[in-house]
Amino acid sequence: QVQLVESGGGSVQSGGSLRLSCAASGSTYSNYCMGWFRQAPGKERLRVASITYTGFTTYANAVKGRFTISQDNAKNTLYLQMNSLKPEDTAMYYCAAARFCAFSGAYWGQGTQVTVQS
Repeated sequence: QVQLVESGGGSVQSGGSLRLSCAASGSTYSNYCMGWFRQAPGKERLRVASITYTGFTTYANAVKGRFTISQDNAKNTLYLQMNSLKPEDTAMYYCAAARFCAFSGAYWGQGTQVTVQS
């Protein structure tokens, strides 16, 4: 079992920045693929970024060059630095952990709301 708790969401103006954090706990956190997903009202949940335990990262095209995913393995914490935020980034952001980066059978956090005002 892996428990995930997100924090850091909020409301910002377009062009602003936020940093999301996801604190992970549980006996099997090591060697997991970690990711950030987002879901806007009425839309499907989409992957924003992911990172393997060894640090290999992937990003959705919509956020490349603006968002950076990182992790502190010593603190069991995942981060998402979001810069140059746009109104279309408004969504509930979820942290996920899975044995593989397809995120099948993933553990999920409760989500943190990000609102970008134009």
